Amino acid sequence: MTGPRTHDHPGLRWGILATGGIAHAFTSDLRTAGLDVRAVASRRADAAQEFARRFDIPRAHGSYAELAADPDVDIVYIATPHPMHAADALLCLEHGKHVLVEKAFTVNAREAREVRDAAAAAGLLAMEAMWTRYLPHMVRVRELVADGALGEVRALFADHTQRLSADPAHRLNAIALGGGALLDLGIYPISFAWDILGAPTAVSAHAQLGPTGADTEVGTLFTHASGAVSTTLSSSRAAGPNTAHIVGTAARIDIDRVWYSPTSFRLTAPDGTVIEDYVSRVEGRGMQFQALAAERIIAEGRRDSDILPIDESVAIMAALDGIRAQIGVRYPAD
Repeated sequence: MTGPRTHDHPGLRWGILATGGIAHAFTSDLRTAGLDVRAVASRRADAAQEFARRFDIPRAHGSYAELAADPDVDIVYIATPHPMHAADALLCLEHGKHVLVEKAFTVNAREAREVRDAAAAAGLLAMEAMWTRYLPHMVRVRELVADGALGEVRALFADHTQRLSADPAHRLNAIALGGGALLDLGIYPISFAWDILGAPTAVSAHAQLGPTGADTEVGTLFTHASGAVSTTLSSSRAAGPNTAHIVGTAARIDIDRVWYSPTSFRLTAPDGTVIEDYVSRVEGRGMQFQALAAERIIAEGRRDSDILPIDESVAIMAALDGIRAQIGVRYPAD
């Protein structure tokens, strides 16, 4: 693998694997942050060329294999549907590329372990693109929790609820494409609960399934090692408040809509006094922060994220496997 450039931009040379909506959002934010996007790949050459024109990217590849072999790329953002994440990540790792893999990291824990182990064997970074964790307001939320500003954290609750397509062929509803609200939407509040309270010691889940067998609503109740409880709700059929709350004995944090993107929050005392009022000032959607973190990790000679270690991504996938077992959702890769 050729090393990162050190002249007009000190960071890594990015490749974008797949050209769907999330890839557009991510690449737009990379451009906003001034990062170096060198190549894009699609299974259709015309789609790659159109994407390259839109974002002024020098190279457009008509296959993922071409991107993986591109000597002018150091790190690849993988934006394919969930069931393709593992194979696409492994392809890039085999060619010496670091990978930032869109969430959910894979479709199950077995695949997640394969990617983790391949990255470790190759001495490369494999990182889940859970962009919310890297946002400035979430960095501040973690600081407040760690500093004891909330006292003893007793509870957390968050939702990720949207009214999305009911088309049975849509990726979100297709079992063959890893469809369901849990992996697409529920991963956000579940990862958030894990981030703040640690791994759950007990997991209970209930769901409503749609006509295709994919979950359209999922509710979870976790107990954590401290005794704190967390609840999450995800829905692909109904739009809810999309807020998040951490409740402690000394104060609570209320994160406004939309909590998993750059937004505001308040630290509020039990008597209603607002102790801190935080407002995000972020250009773009905010997906650049995870990319900047990946560049910083690699530049420092590390191969794992401190904010979302790869072992935690694997453990979260295992928890999602357990939730799917409770609600009766199985994927072909299982």
